[in-house]
Amino acid sequence: MNKIISIIVLAVALFTMAANAQEQTALKKVYNEEINPMEQIDQAIAQASAEGKFVVCQVGGNWCPWCLRFADFVTNDSTINAVIEPNFVYIHVNYHPRKAGEMGEAIMKRFNNAGRFGFPVFVVLDEEGNVLHIQDSTYLEEGKGYNKEKVLRFFQTWTPKAVRE
Repeated sequence: MNKIISIIVLAVALFTMAANAQEQTALKKVYNEEINPMEQIDQAIAQASAEGKFVVCQVGGNWCPWCLRFADFVTNDSTINAVIEPNFVYIHVNYHPRKAGEMGEAIMKRFNNAGRFGFPVFVVLDEEGNVLHIQDSTYLEEGKGYNKEKVLRFFQTWTPKAVRE
């Protein structure tokens, strides 16, 4: 009987892993693994400063299904895009906790150890590069995706106008 239960548990685990792998390959890879993330952040800050915006850094990687789900979610929702576009320079900062090295340590130091919340994690920077907020993505999740109202509230709460009023 124990062998049958073990086989069923193993089969369910393998099926779940296969389904997650299939979903991950279906979602667009948004993290550029070839660029220097510190330079990417600096360029985003310069752009934000010039445009009167803040920077939202979605920290994670193409290895992270939740990271890709979020990118897909916000890309395909025009209401959320209508908040992001005029207020933020939105970038995907490639980071892998198991392959972090010196660059990863520098990113986490710059972002006040944002990785402690898991991935993706969102770091809001002002136009000078100061960390304004670190958003744990689990508070934005719903089921196997994200809650539109919570995501909108997150972005609306951290716009330059909202922060300065």
